[in-house]
Amino acid sequence: MTDLASSAPHIHGATTFDDLADWGPQPDMTEGQSQSTGRLLYKGPGNSPETGIWVCTPGRWRLSLPRDEFCHFVSGRATYQPDTGEKIEVSPGTCVLFPQGWTGECDVHETIRNIYMLT
Repeated sequence: MTDLASSAPHIHGATTFDDLADWGPQPDMTEGQSQSTGRLLYKGPGNSPETGIWVCTPGRWRLSLPRDEFCHFVSGRATYQPDTGEKIEVSPGTCVLFPQGWTGECDVHETIRNIYMLT
């Protein structure tokens, strides 16, 4: 059951929910051709907060985050590498908070799905 018009928008089965919209190719690709799909759960005034489901196929791209972003990865595998050189490996069950201003690369090895919130 899904009710995005509810007083508390919700999606049951978000880890396997398949009514996703085509969000197009990932910008700033450096390798491969990652494609994104997703479903917006909620977007507040001024686009904050924003939360939903995001799915992305394998590839590598540059990333620069204009807002804080919390991600709970529920499937797939990827490596995030900030410009400082550290490596952040994500797999199902990993939660990451990328702070505003985080810059680096994302390398998706197996299609990832995450439940995210931007603030």
